[in-house]
Parts: sequence; C-alpha cells; structure tokens
Amino acid sequence: MKVIKRDGSTVEFDRKKIVTAIGKANEAVDFEDRITDAQIKSIVDDIASRHRRRVLVEDIQDMVEEKLMELQKYQLMKSYILYRYERALIRKANTTDESILSLIKNSNKDVMEENSNKNARTASTQRDLIAGEVSKDLTRRILLPEYISKAHDEGAIHFHDADYFLQPIFNCCLINIKDMLDNGTVINGKMIESPKSFQTACTITTQIIASVASSQYGGQSVNIAHLGKYLRRTKEKYKKQCDEKFGDTIDAETKKRFVEMRLAESLKAGVQTIQYQINTLMTTNGQSPFVTLFMYLDDKDEYIEENAMIIEEILKQRYEGIKNEKGVYVTPAFPKLIYVLDENNCLKGGKYDYLTKLAVKCSSKRLYPDYISAKKMRENYEGNVFSPMGCRSFLSPWKDENGNYKFEGRFNQGVVSINLPQCGILAKGDEKKFWEILEERLQLCYEALMCRHNALSGVTSDVSPVHWQYGAIARLQPGEKIDKYLHNGYSTISLGYIGLYEVTKLVKGVSHTEPEGTKFAVKIMNTLREHCEKWKKQTGLGFGLYGTPAESLCYRFARIDMERFGSIPDVTDKGYYTNSYHVDVRENIDAFSKFTFESQFQQISSGGAISYVEIPNMRHNLTAIEDVVKFIYDNIQYAEFNTKSDYCHVCGFDGEIIINDDNEWECPVCHNKDQRKMNVTRRTCGYLGENFWNVGKTKEIKSRVLHL
Repeated sequence: MKVIKRDGSTVEFDRKKIVTAIGKANEAVDFEDRITDAQIKSIVDDIASRHRRRVLVEDIQDMVEEKLMELQKYQLMKSYILYRYERALIRKANTTDESILSLIKNSNKDVMEENSNKNARTASTQRDLIAGEVSKDLTRRILLPEYISKAHDEGAIHFHDADYFLQPIFNCCLINIKDMLDNGTVINGKMIESPKSFQTACTITTQIIASVASSQYGGQSVNIAHLGKYLRRTKEKYKKQCDEKFGDTIDAETKKRFVEMRLAESLKAGVQTIQYQINTLMTTNGQSPFVTLFMYLDDKDEYIEENAMIIEEILKQRYEGIKNEKGVYVTPAFPKLIYVLDENNCLKGGKYDYLTKLAVKCSSKRLYPDYISAKKMRENYEGNVFSPMGCRSFLSPWKDENGNYKFEGRFNQGVVSINLPQCGILAKGDEKKFWEILEERLQLCYEALMCRHNALSGVTSDVSPVHWQYGAIARLQPGEKIDKYLHNGYSTISLGYIGLYEVTKLVKGVSHTEPEGTKFAVKIMNTLREHCEKWKKQTGLGFGLYGTPAESLCYRFARIDMERFGSIPDVTDKGYYTNSYHVDVRENIDAFSKFTFESQFQQISSGGAISYVEIPNMRHNLTAIEDVVKFIYDNIQYAEFNTKSDYCHVCGFDGEIIINDDNEWECPVCHNKDQRKMNVTRRTCGYLGENFWNVGKTKEIKSRVLHL
C-alpha cells in the first residue's frame, strides 16, 4: 500500500508510524481509557487488510479514529485527535525544507522534469522553483479548502499551476501589442515611445514579451500583423533617403532595387532580433518567454503585403533553425508559430499559396507552424479569426461598449482539469452511477475554479504595471482594482478534461470512435459545456471548456489511478490517458478520418482545442502534408503535425537519425554511433517519454510501456 503524504509525495505504508501515534495518545490518558498492544495491532491489521493501492495519510488517521470509536475509547480518541493537531501545527511551522533541499541537490526529479523549458540546475531557475515549492505548500495547506487539496492529491481533479497560486497573477493572454506599439508603453519605469522603424518595433516587441512573461505564469500570443505598419514606415524612410541622396542622378528602377535591398536587410534583421531575443532572454521565472507568433493574412488589412513579407521571413528563419552551443542548427522551442489558412492561401490557387507551401516545408523539418482554419473558426466564433493564447486556450467572443469584438488585451484567469477516467472507474460499469459521480466532480471543479477567480479579486494594477497600467491588458491608474476585467466574460476561466477515450471504454465497453461510444462521448462533452454555460450565467464569469494540451497530466492521472485501482486493461495499464478528446494513438485511423472525427469535439470545446496527426518521414512527404493542410482548411479548426523525433545528445542535431550500412543508428552531423547518446522516439504504443536501455541489449531502444 502506498501512502500519499501531505506534501504530495508517495511513501510505503509503515505500520510502525501508526503504532507510535496511537501509543503516544495512549500514554496521555488514564489507565482505564487505554487500549492494549493487541488492540493496537488489531487496528493496524485492519487498516493494512483493506488492500488499497493508494491512500492519503489523512484517511489512515480517520480509520484509526473510527476504530477507537468502535471500542468506545472516547478519551483516547480525543487524545489521538489532539496528537494529530499538535503534529499538524509542527508541520505548518516548517513543511518545505525537504523539497527545497532536494531542488538544490538536483534530486527532486518530478519538479526538475515538470517544465522542459526550464533548466532546473541553474541558480536563476532554482530560485523560481524554490518559490514554487513554497507556493505549492501554502496552497495545499492554507489557501485552498482541504477538500479541494485532497481531490487534487487523489487525482480527482488537477489544480493547475499551484506553484504560482500564492501570487496574484494570471495564466495566459493575448497581448494588446497594437496599443503598446502605437501609443507607447513603460517598462521598468522607462518610457518607450512608438517606434519609427521595423527593426525598432521588433526590438520593443521582444522587450514587451519578456516583461509580460515575468509577471504571469502562462503563455502569451502576439499578432505579427501589427508589425506591417512599421515595415512600411521603414520602406518610406529608405525611399526618402534615396531621393535625398541621389535625386535624379539614378533611374527609378535602380532606386527601387536599392530600396528593396535595404528593406530586405531590415526585414531579416528585425525577424532575427525577435527569434534570437526570445531564445536568449531569461525571464524572472528562469526560462525563455513562452510566446506564440500568430500569422494571419487578412484581406481587409491595408498592410497585408508587408505582413506577407514578414511571414515569409519568419518561416525561412524557422526552417533554417538556430545554432546551439556546438554550432549545429537546431529547432528552437520558441516562439511557437501559428499559421492561418484562408481563401487566399489554402492551396487552392490563392495569391499567397506560396507562403503555405513554405509553411509546409517548415513543418516537415521543424514541426511548426501549427495550422488554424479561418473558415472553421468563423463558424465557431461568430465570424471572428483570432489567436489562441500561448497555452492554446481560446477566448470567447466579447464586445466592447461600442459593439466591437475585442480579443487582444484579454486573458485567462486559470485552469482546473477533471479526471474523466477516474469517474468511470468508480462507476464500475454503472452508467447511472457515472453521471452521479460526474455531477459531483464538476461541482468540485467549479469550487476550485472559483478559488482561482477569488484569488484575483481585489488585486490592484500595481501588481504588474506592464499588464494593467501600460497597455498589455489595460491602461488603469496606479492603485486601481482590476476587477472589471475579471467579470462579464472579458477574461476566461477554464475547465480542462483528460481521457474521453478511456472513460468511454470503461462505461460503454467500446472506443469513442465506435457509434455507441461516440454518442456517449458527445453527451459527456455537451454536459461539460452545459455546466460551463450554467456557471457563466450564474456568476458572469467567462467559463470555457478547454481541451487541455497537458501531456504531463495524462501521465499523472494514469499513474495515480494505477496505484489506487490497479491495472485496468486499455485504461491504466497503458501508463497514460489520452489527451482531452483525442483518438488513442494505437487505433488504426488515417489522418483525414482522425481530423473529421475530432472536429466535432473541437466545436464543443470552444475554450480551447487542438488536434494532431503523425506523419512518418515528413521531410520526404511534402505532398502528403500539403494534402492534409488542404483538408484542415475545410474540416477542422486547429491542427498540428507530429513525427518521430530524433535527437543527438553529442552535437545537438535534431533532424532524422540515419541507419548506416552496419544497421546502426548514426548521427548524420557528428557521426555519433553511441545510441545511448541519441533519442529516437517511436510512437507505436503512444508513449512520449524518454526511451531507456535494457540490460545486456545495448543496441535496442525500448519503450517503457510496451518494451519494443
């Protein structure tokens, strides 16, 4: 039996600790109120005999109290409760020493691997992680009601980002970059005026991104269409300089070529500034800014030609990659790229199809960009096309006092996710029981989400001037409360969910891709959505249903349920749950059928949704990728590509590892053949973690799940 301690760690069941605790209480009461050693042993035996794979330490203590009540030893029970209380006071005085010291010693594996964008060995990152451990501890013990903390520890729900809950900051946002560039902003107490050139605009944009990232914990998105104006300003400046310098001494065609040459140089330098700054800047939370660039060519945009040039340069530089410390071009983690497909670029003879072909080429090598269908998005969001926030959650349509839709300058208050498979496990095949459990768990989610909202209520603009006073979100006065931006749907608050496939298997006995399973899965999704709409109506808050792209949570929920309920075929035995509504990776389904099937769930999950397909050997399958991109435009709102991911730990090469004439994997750059220093991921079973080496078979890469 595994025991879950109050700090969330797992230890083996220890009989001696229960014996010691009862013994201490026994010594504190009169002789006639005591129990014998045999009775103490009987209590411990009873707890051990329950054969629970996973139990909270508080549950064990409750069991002890129940047994003492059965023995009618009320004074002893009172003494035991007092002992519990005294121990609780000691814990509250100091509960983070062990976790913090383990961070410094680089032995806290869970925290160190929680965020791949953080190097947990550096002092700056450790400083943020230490603060996070303190925040998680205070959140669990003091800030959250005990029943919500317990539900999180038991894997019933997941209270996201508890490591930042102590601070009055929010999740993710769409920066109002247009306002900040056009009207100026202030960073670190210094005035930054509206830029006069494209390169300056790019520099200021990265400064804004870094400042924003340091004062929130989620991602941010920037619409690069607002940079087109500044590229035109640069072009006009070069025309003027050319006229002033050369006058009529050179012909118009030569002037044009001169201006185009200078403009191309500025364009390349500006985009390079964005790429290098984002990848080299370190925010105050010890990582590169989690930022997404949104690339949309709107026919109504007067700067569409300039924006097409910017998009082209972004894609070219992403395709090339960025050099690591060994001088090898690798794929940068940020900025993430989202490319919008519309009538003018959906590979059906549009003016900007050449950009989409470049995007496809980029995806084949660097996986990004992701793709959004403007056509499907307009169907789902009242005719609007806009970027998801950095965490891939979507805002709901909202109009200002003039009746105009507004998306930039809005944000997400936070996320709580529900473990759907656990509801199915507890129902034991009884569908009526499942709906009762789901209703209880949704109420729990609502109360946890309200904790997120209440933590932001009453906060003043001084907590983050770049957000609240200088334009990223608003232009409030110092000391002014942010409350009006929390209500009436201006910001969102998200209900996430994991494991629609598994819960359908548990309750209906079939995959959610089967007709009977699909009907049940859609009913679950509609129930989740209806609750969000009901909560929105009750509170005026922007509740949204969010198809959580939280891969680590898929493993956490599955691990907890495996420990608690044991191995359940096709559920806990896999070691992971499927993400949100996704089709399980082991199902034999083609890309087009997968997107068609999953699109129905994206429409319901309007607070955020993304689907992906895996295409083998993407670099040699450009035509296939183009076919899928065409299909995306007509059939699904938001999609991305995956493929096998190869990586050489010697030189940093992240391309396709070759198999040489000796049938060995070999890095094509440094020719490393030590396969223990290469990561070659195979997704036969859907396992996405690190491969390992089995004893005595050093030439065989193995999956931790199916042992391939």
